Amino acid sequence: MDQTSTAITGQEHWTTKGEVKLFLWEKRAPTQPNLGTLVFVHGSSMASTPGFDFQMPGKPDASMMDWFARRGFDTWCIDMEGYGRSSKHRDINCDVANGADDLEAAVDYIVKTRGTQKFHFYGSSSGALRAALYAQRHPHRVERLVLSAMVWTGKGSPTLTERTKKLPEYLANNRRKIDRAFVQTMFTRDHDGGADQAVIDAYAAQILALDDSVPTGTYVDMCSKLPLVDPLKITAPTLIMRGQYDGIASMEDLLDFFKLLPNPDKQFAVMPGIAHNSTKAVNYAIAYHILRSFLTQPAPLYRG
Repeated sequence: MDQTSTAITGQEHWTTKGEVKLFLWEKRAPTQPNLGTLVFVHGSSMASTPGFDFQMPGKPDASMMDWFARRGFDTWCIDMEGYGRSSKHRDINCDVANGADDLEAAVDYIVKTRGTQKFHFYGSSSGALRAALYAQRHPHRVERLVLSAMVWTGKGSPTLTERTKKLPEYLANNRRKIDRAFVQTMFTRDHDGGADQAVIDAYAAQILALDDSVPTGTYVDMCSKLPLVDPLKITAPTLIMRGQYDGIASMEDLLDFFKLLPNPDKQFAVMPGIAHNSTKAVNYAIAYHILRSFLTQPAPLYRG
């Protein structure tokens, strides 16, 4: 059987963080050898399954979880507090640090249920900040770290310049409304034309089936509290992925971050024709290839 066409079945899990219930979704590799456990960390404006288990008729590679599971990875994603199926009852704005706490609770659950000790992490946008902060706090759990569409200090970011104009509104409210028009702006604010409209429409439908509002905490953090992570404290092998047209972080900002990462096993990849959301772009296959290549890179035999 062609492994790349194997049907992948998902399994629902739940764990807790104090009074908070967290939803986890797992898709396991159907065959051996297993290449490790890959945890996907979502961004500010959607729950985890639309981002990483996106399903669209006629597009069998639309789901990152399916694609990587078929190629030997056990895959997981987590709805952070305030998103999707996870708890939304607390009167907080669910900032990046709170998301890193959620990730800790989810990883602890996977350790207990699957026996996994080290993990690959892929975080996108504010999910990259959550994953990076988790890696900073818990380096012993991180095999490889991938940070896509990330921002460090915010220097030279047109997206954050515009977003900061609404900072008083975000500070005054723990949640912000989202709708189809907002999802459309994710793909047009930096560069129009890098994603198919049918994909954007299907993506919006799957996001809005779970949420009509999302927490404001990550927006507040990115508009007023950067930097949130210290590259000198991230010791895992790390890949930075940046879309050519991404407006959330300048090339200079990310290269400054990259230079300070202490582990020499690090890479910086620029994805041509891609803006902020690489995995729903026309050129999504480039993002998949870069990520898979980094996760399967041979360990160095000589370090000097």
